Amino acid sequence: MHPDDQIDQKLTPQQPASLSAEGASSVRMIGRHRAAVPPRRGVRALLGSTPVRVALATGVTCCLGAAAVASAPDTDEVPTAQVAEAVADRALADDVASRALERSAAPTPASPSPSASPTVSPSASPTAKPSASPTPKKTPAKPSRPTPVAGLTQAQMDNAKVIVDVGVDLKLPRQGLVVAVATAMQESTLLNYASGVLPESQDYPHQAIGWDHDSVGLFQQRPSSGWGTVRDLMRPAYAAQAFYEALLEVPGWQEMSLTLAAQAVQISAYPYAYAQHEERAATVVAALT
Repeated sequence: MHPDDQIDQKLTPQQPASLSAEGASSVRMIGRHRAAVPPRRGVRALLGSTPVRVALATGVTCCLGAAAVASAPDTDEVPTAQVAEAVADRALADDVASRALERSAAPTPASPSPSASPTVSPSASPTAKPSASPTPKKTPAKPSRPTPVAGLTQAQMDNAKVIVDVGVDLKLPRQGLVVAVATAMQESTLLNYASGVLPESQDYPHQAIGWDHDSVGLFQQRPSSGWGTVRDLMRPAYAAQAFYEALLEVPGWQEMSLTLAAQAVQISAYPYAYAQHEERAATVVAALT
């Protein structure tokens, strides 16, 4: 015992007598590369059961305080060093495990570099010019008025077109169209006539005034003969339809000559006058169909 020990220290019977010899080592290194040491024993087996040994073990384990080491007897130097070494190994193992855990963690995605230029979609480029949509081809509009042929004026050609259009709507053959145009050429020279005898007829659009009884319109149809009202007969489309309906009632009109077919409808005092207009009428129909 050292003189400054406050508590009587005795070795327990279980403690080996050669304890200091076991702990004696000419070379000791810290870490994994230190020299081999004897198998470690339990802390209680190395220090014994006395309060002083317990205090020394606790001090070494916690902070390796110099005061605790200084109070230990010379015979306890080796066990104290072994305990310190064990504590250092434990701390080293804990530190390695902690750093290993940090290294095994998933890496945080790196923030994009400020110098990296962002990817710009081609469509979002401010310099990109919008593609010009193809200009649809304009269909040329049909002329509102037909071009005059066969020596007709524009007004005459317009009236001939009305006659042909009505016949086409009624699905008449080409021959019927020529008969109707030739008849209007003879009766009114393809002008919409009002009557001087019927002042009412002059209240409607007209292009000339005639004096042949109460005959009016393109076909010089008489209201008194049942062709229709003055108002209706002054409309070229109505007058043409009235003529076609009467022509369709003539039996075998398609086998007749133009002049006979026209006369069967008109009952004119000059039945052969219509034939002179057949060629010109055919030219006009060809231009309008």
